[in-house]
Amino acid sequence: MTALVRIVKTSIIIKRNVRPLPKHALNHLNILLLEKSGVDLYNPLREGDEYPLHSPVCVIGTIFIDCKGFAVQSYHPSTRNIGTIQFVHGGVGRNIAENLANLHLPTTFVTSVDDTAIGREVVERLQKLKVNNEHQIRSKQRGMGMWLAVLDEKGELAGSISQIPDFTLLQRFITSKGKTVIGQSSHIALELDLTIDIVNHVIKMAKKEKKPIYGVPGNLDVILKHTEILGHLDCFICNNFEADLFLKLDFTNLAVDQKIDSLIRFVERSGLGSMVVTLGEQGSVFYDSRTKASGYQPVFPVKLVDTSGAGDAFFSGTVMGLVKGLPLKEAVVCGTKVAGWTIESPENTCPDLPMKIQQDEFFRKLL
Repeated sequence: MTALVRIVKTSIIIKRNVRPLPKHALNHLNILLLEKSGVDLYNPLREGDEYPLHSPVCVIGTIFIDCKGFAVQSYHPSTRNIGTIQFVHGGVGRNIAENLANLHLPTTFVTSVDDTAIGREVVERLQKLKVNNEHQIRSKQRGMGMWLAVLDEKGELAGSISQIPDFTLLQRFITSKGKTVIGQSSHIALELDLTIDIVNHVIKMAKKEKKPIYGVPGNLDVILKHTEILGHLDCFICNNFEADLFLKLDFTNLAVDQKIDSLIRFVERSGLGSMVVTLGEQGSVFYDSRTKASGYQPVFPVKLVDTSGAGDAFFSGTVMGLVKGLPLKEAVVCGTKVAGWTIESPENTCPDLPMKIQQDEFFRKLL
Protein backbone atom coordinates (compact mmCIF):
# COMPACT_ATOMS: atom_id res chain seq x y z
CA MET A 1 0.00 0.00 0.00
CA THR A 2 1.26 3.51 -0.86
CA ALA A 3 2.62 5.43 2.13
CA LEU A 4 0.06 7.76 3.69
CA VAL A 5 2.36 10.66 4.63
CA ARG A 6 5.50 12.35 3.34
CA ILE A 7 7.76 14.46 5.58
CA VAL A 8 8.95 17.76 4.09
CA LYS A 9 11.09 19.98 6.37
CA THR A 10 8.79 20.84 9.30
CA SER A 11 5.54 19.51 7.79
CA ILE A 12 3.87 16.27 6.87
CA ILE A 13 1.93 16.06 3.61
CA ILE A 14 -0.94 13.64 2.95
CA LYS A 15 -0.03 11.56 -0.12
CA ARG A 16 -3.41 10.08 -0.96
CA ASN A 17 -7.11 10.51 -0.25
CA VAL A 18 -8.39 8.25 2.53
CA ARG A 19 -11.72 7.95 4.24
CA PRO A 20 -11.86 8.14 8.05
CA LEU A 21 -9.92 5.15 9.38
CA PRO A 22 -9.84 3.42 12.75
CA LYS A 23 -6.48 3.82 14.42
CA HIS A 24 -5.72 0.12 14.17
CA ALA A 25 -5.61 0.56 10.37
CA LEU A 26 -2.62 2.90 10.62
CA ASN A 27 0.90 2.02 11.64
CA HIS A 28 2.31 3.47 14.85
CA LEU A 29 4.54 6.04 13.09
CA ASN A 30 1.65 7.44 11.05
CA ILE A 31 -0.53 7.73 14.16
CA LEU A 32 2.25 9.51 16.06
CA LEU A 33 2.97 11.95 13.24
CA LEU A 34 -0.66 12.69 12.47
CA GLU A 35 -1.80 13.21 16.06
CA LYS A 36 1.25 15.34 16.93
CA SER A 37 0.45 17.56 13.94
CA GLY A 38 -3.16 18.11 15.00
CA VAL A 39 -4.78 15.93 12.33
CA ASP A 40 -8.33 14.76 13.06
CA LEU A 41 -8.22 11.03 12.24
CA TYR A 42 -12.01 10.84 12.35
CA ASN A 43 -12.41 12.95 9.21
CA PRO A 44 -11.31 12.23 5.62
CA LEU A 45 -7.72 13.07 4.71
CA ARG A 46 -7.19 14.69 1.33
CA GLU A 47 -4.21 14.34 -0.96
CA GLY A 48 -1.99 17.40 -0.71
CA ASP A 49 -3.17 18.52 2.73
CA GLU A 50 -0.22 19.81 4.75
CA TYR A 51 0.15 19.79 8.52
CA PRO A 52 2.96 21.25 10.67
CA LEU A 53 5.20 18.69 12.33
CA HIS A 54 5.30 20.12 15.84
CA SER A 55 3.07 20.36 18.90
CA PRO A 56 0.04 22.65 18.67
CA VAL A 57 -1.04 25.51 20.89
CA CYS A 58 -4.03 24.27 22.90
CA VAL A 59 -6.87 26.81 23.10
CA ILE A 60 -9.44 26.07 25.82
CA GLY A 61 -12.49 28.28 25.65
CA THR A 62 -15.96 29.02 24.32
CA ILE A 63 -17.89 29.25 21.09
CA PHE A 64 -20.52 31.94 20.78
CA ILE A 65 -22.87 32.96 18.01
CA ASP A 66 -22.96 36.74 17.91
CA CYS A 67 -26.02 38.71 16.84
CA LYS A 68 -24.70 42.17 16.02
CA GLY A 69 -26.72 45.26 15.18
CA PHE A 70 -24.99 48.16 13.43
CA ALA A 71 -26.57 51.62 13.66
CA VAL A 72 -26.32 53.59 10.41
CA GLN A 73 -27.13 56.92 12.09
CA SER A 74 -26.59 58.35 15.57
CA TYR A 75 -27.50 55.63 18.06
CA HIS A 76 -30.17 56.46 20.68
CA PRO A 77 -30.66 53.69 23.27
CA SER A 78 -34.21 54.76 24.24
CA THR A 79 -35.65 54.92 20.71
CA ARG A 80 -35.77 52.84 17.54
CA ASN A 81 -32.61 52.77 15.45
CA ILE A 82 -32.25 51.91 11.78
CA GLY A 83 -29.32 49.73 10.81
CA THR A 84 -28.19 46.26 9.79
CA ILE A 85 -28.13 42.97 11.72
CA GLN A 86 -25.65 40.14 11.23
CA PHE A 87 -25.03 36.73 12.77
CA VAL A 88 -21.33 35.91 13.03
CA HIS A 89 -19.17 33.23 14.63
CA GLY A 90 -17.72 34.39 17.93
CA GLY A 91 -16.62 33.41 21.40
CA VAL A 92 -13.27 34.25 22.97
CA GLY A 93 -11.85 30.75 22.52
CA ARG A 94 -13.17 30.34 18.98
CA ASN A 95 -11.85 33.73 17.88
CA ILE A 96 -8.42 32.94 19.30
CA ALA A 97 -8.31 29.48 17.69
CA GLU A 98 -9.15 30.94 14.27
CA ASN A 99 -6.64 33.75 14.66
CA LEU A 100 -3.80 31.43 15.68
CA ALA A 101 -4.53 29.13 12.74
CA ASN A 102 -4.50 32.11 10.38
CA LEU A 103 -1.17 33.11 11.94
CA HIS A 104 0.18 29.72 10.86
CA LEU A 105 0.41 28.23 14.35
CA PRO A 106 -0.77 24.60 14.69
CA THR A 107 -3.83 24.86 16.92
CA THR A 108 -5.99 22.46 18.93
CA PHE A 109 -9.33 23.83 20.16
CA VAL A 110 -10.96 22.27 23.24
CA THR A 111 -14.57 23.43 23.64
CA SER A 112 -18.20 22.37 23.54
CA VAL A 113 -20.48 23.03 20.56
CA ASP A 114 -24.14 22.52 19.72
CA ASP A 115 -24.89 19.59 17.43
CA THR A 116 -26.98 21.81 15.16
CA ALA A 117 -26.62 23.23 11.67
CA ILE A 118 -25.03 26.44 12.91
CA GLY A 119 -22.79 24.50 15.31
CA ARG A 120 -21.57 22.31 12.46
CA GLU A 121 -20.99 25.45 10.38
CA VAL A 122 -18.67 26.78 13.09
CA VAL A 123 -16.74 23.50 13.20
CA GLU A 124 -16.43 23.30 9.42
CA ARG A 125 -15.02 26.81 9.19
CA LEU A 126 -12.32 25.93 11.72
CA GLN A 127 -11.57 22.64 9.96
CA LYS A 128 -10.90 24.51 6.73
CA LEU A 129 -8.20 26.42 8.60
CA LYS A 130 -6.74 23.11 9.86
CA VAL A 131 -7.71 23.71 13.49
CA ASN A 132 -7.74 20.36 15.29
CA ASN A 133 -11.41 19.89 16.30
CA GLU A 134 -11.01 16.37 17.63
CA HIS A 135 -11.56 17.51 21.22
CA GLN A 136 -14.78 19.46 20.69
CA ILE A 137 -17.68 18.01 22.66
CA ARG A 138 -21.03 17.91 20.87
CA SER A 139 -24.09 18.94 22.89
CA LYS A 140 -27.82 18.91 22.12
CA GLN A 141 -28.20 22.40 23.57
CA ARG A 142 -26.28 25.17 25.40
CA GLY A 143 -22.95 23.75 24.23
CA MET A 144 -22.17 27.22 22.95
CA GLY A 145 -23.30 30.67 23.98
CA MET A 146 -24.94 33.66 22.32
CA TRP A 147 -23.95 37.32 22.41
CA LEU A 148 -26.33 40.14 21.50
CA ALA A 149 -24.43 43.32 20.69
CA VAL A 150 -25.38 46.80 19.51
CA LEU A 151 -22.76 48.98 17.84
CA ASP A 152 -23.19 52.71 17.33
CA GLU A 153 -22.63 54.65 14.11
CA LYS A 154 -18.87 54.74 14.84
CA GLY A 155 -18.63 50.97 15.22
CA GLU A 156 -18.16 51.24 18.99
CA LEU A 157 -19.94 48.81 21.31
CA ALA A 158 -23.00 50.53 22.80
CA GLY A 159 -24.41 47.59 24.78
CA SER A 160 -24.51 43.80 24.96
CA ILE A 161 -26.07 40.76 26.65
CA SER A 162 -24.43 37.32 26.91
CA GLN A 163 -25.99 33.88 27.30
CA ILE A 164 -23.17 31.66 28.55
CA PRO A 165 -22.84 27.98 27.60
CA ASP A 166 -23.42 25.09 29.98
CA PHE A 167 -19.89 24.02 30.98
CA THR A 168 -20.86 20.60 32.35
CA LEU A 169 -19.65 18.60 29.33
CA LEU A 170 -16.45 20.62 28.96
CA GLN A 171 -15.62 20.18 32.64
CA ARG A 172 -16.17 16.42 32.36
CA PHE A 173 -13.87 16.26 29.34
CA ILE A 174 -11.10 18.30 30.98
CA THR A 175 -11.24 16.08 34.07
CA SER A 176 -11.07 12.82 32.12
CA LYS A 177 -8.93 13.64 29.06
CA GLY A 178 -7.33 17.01 29.70
CA LYS A 179 -4.00 15.54 30.75
CA THR A 180 -3.52 13.86 27.36
CA VAL A 181 -4.49 16.94 25.35
CA ILE A 182 -2.31 19.30 27.38
CA GLY A 183 0.59 16.85 27.30
CA GLN A 184 0.48 16.88 23.49
CA SER A 185 0.51 20.69 23.31
CA SER A 186 3.34 23.21 23.40
CA HIS A 187 1.50 26.11 25.07
CA ILE A 188 -1.93 26.69 26.62
CA ALA A 189 -4.19 29.64 25.72
CA LEU A 190 -6.84 29.62 28.43
CA GLU A 191 -10.11 31.53 28.65
CA LEU A 192 -10.27 32.20 32.38
CA ASP A 193 -14.01 32.65 32.92
CA LEU A 194 -15.22 29.08 32.30
CA THR A 195 -15.61 27.49 35.75
CA ILE A 196 -13.14 27.62 38.60
CA ASP A 197 -12.89 23.81 38.53
CA ILE A 198 -11.98 23.81 34.82
CA VAL A 199 -9.43 26.58 35.26
CA ASN A 200 -7.80 25.00 38.32
CA HIS A 201 -7.64 21.60 36.63
CA VAL A 202 -6.02 23.04 33.50
CA ILE A 203 -3.48 25.00 35.56
CA LYS A 204 -2.60 21.93 37.63
CA MET A 205 -2.05 19.75 34.54
CA ALA A 206 -0.18 22.44 32.61
CA LYS A 207 2.18 23.06 35.53
CA LYS A 208 2.83 19.34 35.85
CA GLU A 209 3.58 19.09 32.12
CA LYS A 210 5.60 22.35 32.23
CA LYS A 211 3.48 24.07 29.59
CA PRO A 212 3.31 27.89 29.54
CA ILE A 213 -0.19 29.28 30.21
CA TYR A 214 -1.45 32.47 28.59
CA GLY A 215 -4.69 33.74 30.14
CA VAL A 216 -7.44 35.98 28.81
CA PRO A 217 -10.60 37.05 30.68
CA GLY A 218 -14.13 36.45 29.41
CA ASN A 219 -17.04 37.92 31.35
CA LEU A 220 -14.96 38.29 34.58
CA ASP A 221 -17.41 36.09 36.50
CA VAL A 222 -14.67 33.67 37.65
CA ILE A 223 -11.38 35.52 37.53
CA LEU A 224 -12.46 38.49 39.66
CA LYS A 225 -13.54 36.11 42.42
CA HIS A 226 -10.35 34.05 42.16
CA THR A 227 -7.51 36.47 41.41
CA GLU A 228 -5.06 33.96 42.90
CA ILE A 229 -5.25 32.27 39.48
CA LEU A 230 -3.13 35.07 38.03
CA GLY A 231 -0.04 33.92 39.90
CA HIS A 232 0.04 30.74 37.80
CA LEU A 233 0.02 32.48 34.42
CA ASP A 234 3.02 33.13 32.20
CA CYS A 235 1.19 36.06 30.62
CA PHE A 236 -2.16 37.74 31.29
CA ILE A 237 -3.75 40.18 28.86
CA CYS A 238 -6.75 42.39 29.62
CA ASN A 239 -8.11 45.83 28.71
CA ASN A 240 -7.92 49.03 30.74
CA PHE A 241 -11.46 48.77 32.13
CA GLU A 242 -10.72 45.26 33.38
CA ALA A 243 -7.44 46.56 34.79
CA ASP A 244 -9.45 49.12 36.80
CA LEU A 245 -11.07 46.17 38.59
CA PHE A 246 -7.99 43.99 38.99
CA LEU A 247 -5.72 46.77 40.20
CA LYS A 248 -8.53 48.36 42.26
CA LEU A 249 -7.75 51.87 41.09
CA ASP A 250 -8.71 54.29 38.30
CA PHE A 251 -6.12 52.79 35.96
CA THR A 252 -7.89 54.09 32.84
CA ASN A 253 -7.33 57.75 33.70
CA LEU A 254 -3.71 57.51 34.81
CA ALA A 255 -0.92 58.96 32.69
CA VAL A 256 1.06 56.39 30.71
CA ASP A 257 4.07 56.38 33.05
CA GLN A 258 1.71 55.97 36.02
CA LYS A 259 -0.03 53.09 34.25
CA ILE A 260 3.30 51.32 33.78
CA ASP A 261 4.33 51.88 37.41
CA SER A 262 0.98 50.56 38.65
CA LEU A 263 1.23 47.57 36.33
CA ILE A 264 4.73 46.71 37.57
CA ARG A 265 3.60 46.78 41.20
CA PHE A 266 0.55 44.62 40.47
CA VAL A 267 2.49 42.00 38.50
CA GLU A 268 5.17 41.71 41.16
CA ARG A 269 2.56 41.49 43.91
CA SER A 270 0.39 38.89 42.14
CA GLY A 271 3.21 36.60 41.00
CA LEU A 272 2.39 36.93 37.29
CA GLY A 273 5.05 36.12 34.73
CA SER A 274 4.03 39.09 32.58
CA MET A 275 1.02 41.24 31.82
CA VAL A 276 -0.27 43.47 29.03
CA VAL A 277 -3.09 46.01 29.33
CA THR A 278 -4.69 47.26 26.14
CA LEU A 279 -5.83 50.89 26.08
CA GLY A 280 -8.09 50.95 23.02
CA GLU A 281 -7.03 53.60 20.53
CA GLN A 282 -4.33 54.74 22.96
CA GLY A 283 -2.24 51.56 22.53
CA SER A 284 -1.07 49.26 25.33
CA VAL A 285 1.35 48.97 28.26
CA PHE A 286 3.27 45.88 29.31
CA TYR A 287 5.62 44.43 31.91
CA ASP A 288 7.63 41.20 32.06
CA SER A 289 8.64 40.30 35.63
CA ARG A 290 11.34 37.90 34.43
CA THR A 291 13.28 40.35 32.26
CA LYS A 292 12.00 43.50 34.05
CA ALA A 293 11.18 44.95 30.62
CA SER A 294 8.29 47.40 30.57
CA GLY A 295 6.93 49.93 28.13
CA TYR A 296 4.25 51.47 25.99
CA GLN A 297 3.17 50.42 22.50
CA PRO A 298 1.11 52.85 20.37
CA VAL A 299 -1.47 51.66 17.85
CA PHE A 300 -0.98 51.70 14.09
CA PRO A 301 -3.38 53.78 11.92
CA VAL A 302 -6.49 51.78 10.91
CA LYS A 303 -9.93 52.41 9.43
CA LEU A 304 -12.48 51.50 12.12
CA VAL A 305 -15.28 49.16 11.05
CA ASP A 306 -16.05 47.08 14.15
CA THR A 307 -14.13 46.85 17.42
CA SER A 308 -15.64 43.44 18.32
CA GLY A 309 -12.95 40.79 18.60
CA ALA A 310 -10.11 43.31 18.81
CA GLY A 311 -9.10 42.13 22.28
CA ASP A 312 -9.08 38.49 21.22
CA ALA A 313 -7.03 39.45 18.16
CA PHE A 314 -4.51 41.35 20.29
CA PHE A 315 -4.20 38.34 22.58
CA SER A 316 -3.75 36.01 19.59
CA GLY A 317 -1.04 38.09 17.97
CA THR A 318 0.83 38.51 21.24
CA VAL A 319 0.63 34.79 22.00
CA MET A 320 1.90 34.04 18.50
CA GLY A 321 4.93 36.23 19.16
CA LEU A 322 5.61 34.61 22.55
CA VAL A 323 5.28 31.11 21.08
CA LYS A 324 7.79 32.13 18.40
CA GLY A 325 10.20 33.13 21.18
CA LEU A 326 9.96 36.91 20.85
CA PRO A 327 10.48 39.15 23.89
CA LEU A 328 7.24 40.61 25.23
CA LYS A 329 7.96 44.03 23.71
CA GLU A 330 8.04 42.58 20.18
CA ALA A 331 5.19 40.14 20.83
CA VAL A 332 3.00 43.14 21.73
CA VAL A 333 3.77 44.63 18.30
CA CYS A 334 2.35 41.44 16.77
CA GLY A 335 -0.76 41.78 18.91
CA THR A 336 -1.20 45.44 17.98
CA LYS A 337 -1.01 44.71 14.27
CA VAL A 338 -3.45 41.76 14.39
CA ALA A 339 -5.92 43.80 16.46
CA GLY A 340 -5.71 46.67 13.97
CA TRP A 341 -6.44 44.42 11.01
CA THR A 342 -9.38 42.89 12.88
CA ILE A 343 -10.88 46.32 13.64
CA GLU A 344 -10.98 46.89 9.87
CA SER A 345 -13.11 43.74 9.41
CA PRO A 346 -16.90 43.47 10.00
CA GLU A 347 -16.34 40.03 11.56
CA ASN A 348 -14.88 39.10 14.95
CA THR A 349 -11.72 37.96 13.18
CA CYS A 350 -9.87 39.08 10.06
CA PRO A 351 -10.37 36.49 7.28
CA ASP A 352 -7.57 38.19 5.30
CA LEU A 353 -5.06 37.67 8.11
CA PRO A 354 -2.85 35.20 6.16
CA MET A 355 -2.50 37.75 3.35
CA LYS A 356 -1.91 40.63 5.78
CA ILE A 357 0.97 38.92 7.55
CA GLN A 358 2.56 37.92 4.24
CA GLN A 359 2.55 41.57 3.18
CA ASP A 360 3.79 42.94 6.51
CA GLU A 361 7.56 43.33 6.85
CA PHE A 362 7.58 42.70 10.60
CA PHE A 363 5.64 39.43 10.28
CA ARG A 364 7.59 38.20 7.26
CA LYS A 365 10.67 37.96 9.47
CA LEU A 366 8.78 35.54 11.73
CA LEU A 367 7.39 33.20 9.05
